[in-house]
Amino acid sequence: MKLKDIKKELHKKLYKKLKNDIKKLRPAQEKAVKAGLLKRKNMLVCTPTASGKTLIAEIAAMQGIYNDMGKTVYIVPLKALASEKFNTFRKKYPDINVGISIGDIDSSEKGLGKNDFIIATSEKLDSLLRHRVSWVRDISTVVIDEIHLMNDAHRGPTLEILITMLKSILQNAQFIGLSATIGNPHELSEWLDAELVIDDWRPVELRQGIFSNGKVKFIDYSNFR
Repeated sequence: MKLKDIKKELHKKLYKKLKNDIKKLRPAQEKAVKAGLLKRKNMLVCTPTASGKTLIAEIAAMQGIYNDMGKTVYIVPLKALASEKFNTFRKKYPDINVGISIGDIDSSEKGLGKNDFIIATSEKLDSLLRHRVSWVRDISTVVIDEIHLMNDAHRGPTLEILITMLKSILQNAQFIGLSATIGNPHELSEWLDAELVIDDWRPVELRQGIFSNGKVKFIDYSNFR
């Protein structure tokens, strides 16, 4: 599927931003579009690293913002990742207000509500909800990066409670879960009430080998079939 094939469904500002860098959608991106990404369906995307998951979330987020549906909140597990996403989106979309919230958990950061696109760690967003910040109800798109961390013994409960709270508050919002490693994707997609997008395509072939005496001997898994 080429990007121009969905030109009429994309907001003109978003299409203009994407057309210079993207000519053809990657397999997971095409599957997401066919599963209802542009119809505001919830998505759980389970594909390898560098397979194009972020663009799926980006399209959902920017469609919502450009069509005046509401804000996007992009949930990440690490402060470093939040800073990386913040710099990327702020540079790519200077026409919208991009904010980041990774600081003092006890702060309600009242000025954060002026932003269209908010990137936050799960712990910080959980705190903001508990501070009852008013702008939460203006969210139209929720992206959960590394959603498999719900299974993490330390951070999982906070993320699960956070998603549950957001689903309760934002019954009309679009939820996009992203992960490269989910052991129970069908169960999780059902809980999230999301379309499941699974694909094993990756831009570079993944091979395993052993380095010894200055040489790499790659394992031929065809011998194990």
